[in-house]
Amino acid sequence: PPSQCVGPSMLPTFNARGDVVLLESATARRGALRVGDVVVARSPSDPRHAVCKRVLGLPGDVVQVGDPAPGWHGGDHGVPVPPGHVWLQGDNARNSTDSRAYGPVPLALVRGRVFARVWPPGAAGWVGRAAPDWARQRHDGQR
Repeated sequence: PPSQCVGPSMLPTFNARGDVVLLESATARRGALRVGDVVVARSPSDPRHAVCKRVLGLPGDVVQVGDPAPGWHGGDHGVPVPPGHVWLQGDNARNSTDSRAYGPVPLALVRGRVFARVWPPGAAGWVGRAAPDWARQRHDGQR
């Protein structure tokens, strides 16, 4: 079933008022997520809500965390992503509550990978792995 990517955390990739997206769950279940994938996951801070974020780190990666949104993982340093977890961040780094606030996210919370946007009609299409420049610079993985 369709899901929504709502809020300003994924601007400019998605609209702040909410885009309707399609998910596939096989990639996450197989452990085949890749850096740059957009996923929908249960919020680690409130499991009744879902978050739409980009994968910036996979198990074994070290993610360079800047300080656009101070929090538990704020500051300029590398954070290792433990086995069975991913590092998620919104594309709008200055207005996103993400792994910088709640740490690495267990893979079990990932509902699926976003592969298409179906609403609004003028923006419908495939969703790729193209991350903003700041996101590509923050990843130190070997992938």
